[in-house]
Amino acid sequence: MFEMWVGRVLITAENDKWARIAAEVATGFASSIIGSPAEAGIERLLPTNETPDGRAGALIQIYHRTRSDLKRQMVARIGQCVMTCPTTAAFNALEGTARKLKVGRSLRFFGDGFQKLDEIYGRKVWRIPVMEGEFIVEDKFGVKKGVAGGNFLVMAEDLKSGLAAAEAAVEAIRGNIRGVILPFPGGICRSGSKVGSLKYKIPASTNHLYCPTLRDIEPESKVPEGVKTIYEVVINGLGLSEVKTAMAEGIRAAVKVPGVIRISAGNYGGKLGQHKLYLRELLGG
Repeated sequence: MFEMWVGRVLITAENDKWARIAAEVATGFASSIIGSPAEAGIERLLPTNETPDGRAGALIQIYHRTRSDLKRQMVARIGQCVMTCPTTAAFNALEGTARKLKVGRSLRFFGDGFQKLDEIYGRKVWRIPVMEGEFIVEDKFGVKKGVAGGNFLVMAEDLKSGLAAAEAAVEAIRGNIRGVILPFPGGICRSGSKVGSLKYKIPASTNHLYCPTLRDIEPESKVPEGVKTIYEVVINGLGLSEVKTAMAEGIRAAVKVPGVIRISAGNYGGKLGQHKLYLRELLGG
């Protein structure tokens, strides 16, 4: 696992429908920094009593390698996906950080000189006039170093049981753990990658050692006998403790599904990233 800069945005809207739509669009095309412009996902939806303006809310997290790249992604995603969405507002959801990015201050220029700086809900915000009325966005957003790339592999006897187990893991994590996101589609990755390529000049390629269809022709295959499907659950979090807790929660849910043969993890020779977790220690074994 490795460190990445993370920002956390609280989107509010007139109702759950529009909060969810804005969150989904703002976190699109953001599964892996290998090929996506950022890594992002929805943390959870919030009830009205947990938002600054008393409306329905959604928490999202956005990750990047550098603060400057993260700011560009936050400005672009809030500007193009949240400000354009009916009834929304955007607030900082990472308090007490040493670093802050001037996201709202950058977005204010869309107001073409008609924007106004204000203080509401105890926050400094920009009121940007739009055709619907006003878009409210906080002036600065806190950022910190989070942890990306926590993962485990669900190895199953067939696609049906493997998918059910991975889905159970995702449901458990999203339902019970705060401060994490699962950036891949539906929280599940079917095409885990390795660094580099055996044949081409590309940054990543299929993790052939974990491809069941190559087991009989790859001498160093890591696919156990009887395994026909492998899914990867990837977790990013605000800190190492959140990622560890989420991994344990997901694994415990996955192993309860019949047809799961083994749980493993992408190791990459122990050379990728600053943090290492051992699954047995994680589960207290």
